[in-house]
Amino acid sequence: MDWHKRITVDPKILVGKPVIKGTRLAVDFIVGLLAQGWSEAEIMRNYPGLQQEDIHACLYYASEVLQAEKVYPVTPVPA
Repeated sequence: MDWHKRITVDPKILVGKPVIKGTRLAVDFIVGLLAQGWSEAEIMRNYPGLQQEDIHACLYYASEVLQAEKVYPVTPVPA
């Protein structure tokens, strides 16, 4: 899926947080609802106008961002 068609980043909308195009619903908000156990149907019922593809785009966006994340181990310095 090409999340670029459904997710946008605009500094004028929610201070540049990634949102679903045409809404002020942030990707992290939708992913958070899913993490809390909301079903896709519940999200779409509570936020009319959202489509299943919008929710999937949020997950693809989150997945891509996490895949690009680099983690470096930190070795504590003895005191």
